[in-house]
Amino acid sequence: MNIQEILVDAVKKEASDIFMISGAALAYKIHGRVVSAGGDVLMPDDTRQAVFEIFLLAQIDIKSPDDFKNEMDFSFSIKGTGRFRANIYRQRGSFSAVLRCVPFELPDSAKLGIPETVMNLSETKSGIVLVTGAAGNGKSTTLSCMIDKINSTSEGHIITIEDPIEFLHKHKKCIISQREIGIDTGSYVDALRAALRQSPNVILLGEMRDFETINIAMTAAETGQLVLSTLHTNGAANTVDRIIDVFPTNQQHQIRIQLSMVLRAVVSQQLVPSVDGGLVPAFEIMVVNNAIRTMIREQKTHQIDTVLQSEPEMQTMDSSLLKLYRDGIITAETAVNYSYNQDIMAKRVGN
Repeated sequence: MNIQEILVDAVKKEASDIFMISGAALAYKIHGRVVSAGGDVLMPDDTRQAVFEIFLLAQIDIKSPDDFKNEMDFSFSIKGTGRFRANIYRQRGSFSAVLRCVPFELPDSAKLGIPETVMNLSETKSGIVLVTGAAGNGKSTTLSCMIDKINSTSEGHIITIEDPIEFLHKHKKCIISQREIGIDTGSYVDALRAALRQSPNVILLGEMRDFETINIAMTAAETGQLVLSTLHTNGAANTVDRIIDVFPTNQQHQIRIQLSMVLRAVVSQQLVPSVDGGLVPAFEIMVVNNAIRTMIREQKTHQIDTVLQSEPEMQTMDSSLLKLYRDGIITAETAVNYSYNQDIMAKRVGN
């Protein structure tokens, strides 16, 4: 098993992920489907050899199984092939690897189907803009496109804090500092605290994971920086509630007021199967206006969907799916399966 040949083959086949797991054949994820890459079932010796070849490519100094703890995240590049985000872990005592393929060149937001409304959020000067959704639904790609637009159209200092770094950004109009957890800094919290002393205009935070990270991100947004980040939540209202619920009960009233002042937008996205066998993004877009600020402050986030349906620059996830269906891009079944309210969607696509 030659790792470099596997990586080249996966990129040629437009795979998003590569799976090397003992007891199963080598597999790729292509357009959302996991398919066998052919060949024999991998044995523990095969996956161990593959993992240590990956360590060698990534210039990670691990020479024996005893040096490896239990799981590890990192990224590496192969000249002329691409960039890869690796997660190495043990399962049933054997080594396994899942690699995410990341192209060298930043993708074109229009070709990816990212709406102009979303891309225009990159013009926000301060506050928090969140891109949310389940893992593997393109959040990092959307944020990278927004960072690239900022880098191409304005001047300043952009700091990215990622675990690990995926897309590599060149210095254009902006200076860009890209920091990777575990290599350049110990944690999101450490890097975020330090970023406040590095004269940033924009901070990209790979994920708002916990109370401390969210708290510092809100402080950064209050002091005039634009903070871009992700959360593993579905829908704008759920995202607001998730942030508030991270804080102790006795602080939540104050946090509602603070969040209503710094939150600028929430974009929820998911990749859904298209009729041509590929994947297409669907977006829920909430741009915070006076009505939504009041709902956040007064604990009425359940009413946010009403605003999303009535404002032209906003949309619910279900309205995005319905448009994709009416444009012939996805099937009625897909629209129903991926909608937040399946009963209502079933009636709408049945008409």
